[in-house]
Amino acid sequence: MQTQMNELQKKIVAMKEDKNAIILAHYYTIDEVQELADFVGDSYYLAKIASSLEAETIVLCGVSFMGESVKVLNPGKTVMIPEPEARCPMAYMVTSQEIERMRTTYDDLAVVCYINSTAEIKAHSDVCVTSSNALEIVKSLPQRTIFFVPDENLGSYIAEKIPEKDFVFNGGYCHVHTAITEELVQRAMERHPNAEILAHPECKPDVLALADYIGSTSGIIEHATRSECNE
Repeated sequence: MQTQMNELQKKIVAMKEDKNAIILAHYYTIDEVQELADFVGDSYYLAKIASSLEAETIVLCGVSFMGESVKVLNPGKTVMIPEPEARCPMAYMVTSQEIERMRTTYDDLAVVCYINSTAEIKAHSDVCVTSSNALEIVKSLPQRTIFFVPDENLGSYIAEKIPEKDFVFNGGYCHVHTAITEELVQRAMERHPNAEILAHPECKPDVLALADYIGSTSGIIEHATRSECNE
């Protein structure tokens, strides 16, 4: 952590105070952005914490769907995204038309939407979940058939744990997490045989099968902090 701010950082802090603004940064942003942020966390935490803030303006350092989520929960506040072109491709891998078509196909259907999706898709869904609460929420739904959008990997992970429900997927995926292959993980295990393998459920099933712990971004960080493993 820097102990002395440069001129640009000082200017940003001054503007923040002048505009009564709060800076929220996702874990995935670079260090210098996180250093300036008032709160750092995953997408659900940032959306939730924003609702408790009195600031008139919220600067969301993350991708567009995160800014949309914060705006949905804070309609009276100004929500700004520093980089408008910062987008999560997976959030656009399902359409509202596809959801409505599925509703006409299945009678007993619940549309479960992962938080990593656009506001439009959330509006067409029955419930919105995170990677940490999806299992609990889906298990509690009365419907037997679940249309899980947009991430098939997370949906498949949940489906394995709730065999009494029937899952349908739209084939969406995170291109970053799917780039992590079983072979890459096995190579890492060979180089570091004593290391713990921590994985996000957006990874593919064969990668998750090798993991010692599977959880959300914040869950992975918390697990790593508590772990007695040295690598």
